Amino acid sequence: MIRLFAALSLPDEVGAVLTRRQSGVEGARWSPREALHVTLRFFGDIREDVARDLDAELVTLRAQPFEIALSGVGAFGEGPDLHVLWAGVEASEPLARLAKACESAARRVGLKPDTRTYRPHVTLAYLRHADPAEVAAWIQANNLLRSPPIRVDRFGLYSSFLGSEQAHYRLEAEYPLS
Repeated sequence: MIRLFAALSLPDEVGAVLTRRQSGVEGARWSPREALHVTLRFFGDIREDVARDLDAELVTLRAQPFEIALSGVGAFGEGPDLHVLWAGVEASEPLARLAKACESAARRVGLKPDTRTYRPHVTLAYLRHADPAEVAAWIQANNLLRSPPIRVDRFGLYSSFLGSEQAHYRLEAEYPLS
């Protein structure tokens, strides 16, 4: 079994801006620079043969290069259930189409549909027992986050290995847009 997801990597200069904002919430497990990405579709733990079939499907996806931009920050969860701090990604029709194409590829190889609404974001930290007032203060202090346009000319298939402190990601395949 291999744990996989499709994602967009971020340029170093954008990653540097994000990592400078990673402080101010006690107990947050901040994502390291190399883990910052925009997930297109999380596939989960799948068999190696299904992973090969998925790769063959992803190779066939066609999309033109496009741009995205980061905009604002927020958190998933409420009150004692706060569990993620994120940087938002502005709504983008090309991004939504690419995510939908990754979802379609997953279904063609027999994976179950992802029933969650696609909300593109960059996970900045995982939270456990975070103080809601501290999280609210962090959001208020960082909510004006805006990135310059980020050119997307490829996406990747990544594997995820769960470690004791955090997940580690490895690029397994890259798919150019043209």
